Amino acid sequence: MKLGITLPTTGSTATGDTITLVAETAERIGLDTVWSFERLLSPVAGARMNGQTVPLPEAYNSVFAPLEVLAFAAARTSRITLGTSIMVALLHNPADLARRFATLDRLSGGRVVAGLGQGWMSQEFEAAGVPMNRRGARFTEFIEAMRAVWGPDPVSYDGSFYRIDESYVGPKPVRPEGIPIIAGAASPAGIRRAAQLGLGLNPVWFGWEALEGTVQAYRAAAAEAGHDPATLPVVVRVNQFPAAAPTADGASPTGSPDQIAEAIPRLERVGVTELLWNLDEGPVDEQLSRLAELAGAAA
Repeated sequence: MKLGITLPTTGSTATGDTITLVAETAERIGLDTVWSFERLLSPVAGARMNGQTVPLPEAYNSVFAPLEVLAFAAARTSRITLGTSIMVALLHNPADLARRFATLDRLSGGRVVAGLGQGWMSQEFEAAGVPMNRRGARFTEFIEAMRAVWGPDPVSYDGSFYRIDESYVGPKPVRPEGIPIIAGAASPAGIRRAAQLGLGLNPVWFGWEALEGTVQAYRAAAAEAGHDPATLPVVVRVNQFPAAAPTADGASPTGSPDQIAEAIPRLERVGVTELLWNLDEGPVDEQLSRLAELAGAAA
């Protein structure tokens, strides 16, 4: 089971010094991955989603750009994997984003994982000048176009939403097969789409029953599409930092380090390959100490 941690890219702890501290410490204690995420803006009136308005955390008022953060972390580490969980793909151009990911992959020695989602906040799409209709179909083409750009030159792509004339586009990723992609998907259609495209999955932890149902549906759809589910990563994002003391939930990703270690065999049976946690707004040193305890317990 791989273990990862989000870098402090929001709120009062988002500084170069704390990002360096977390990245270097994560590598030193044996964690596998550090992660960043994308939030283009935080509307004052709340985020619009499916006709409803939902409040956003105050920390979202300032969010560092994800690939720049990972490039900064790459320069201060040598082994640890660098991932996004999640970037909103449709706010970008696929050729440009593929080139930016490939640049980071080259500069880091092939350590990048691209976590992408189709997005949900209408104000972000408005700000980016991108329509929200047919997001699923657009996301499919976006992935196909990125993979084309990572392939041998000259590259081309001709879809309904994106077109790349036969061109040379570089740099290429370190790995000939391109950069691994995981999808931040929660709806049945999104999970099915990720499986059909042969993408990894990046679900959020909402308890055992939800996780087991999600992964079962994903693996079944992957097999139906001709992909080997055993080769596709399932990276579970846990938005609650590991507890300092044992919790009433027992063995789970939100418990104490020992409870998390106890939950790992069940998670592996479900098909989970990695867990990643959000840092809290609290003291970073205390959280890093708990992560070291977790790494030791998991080992």
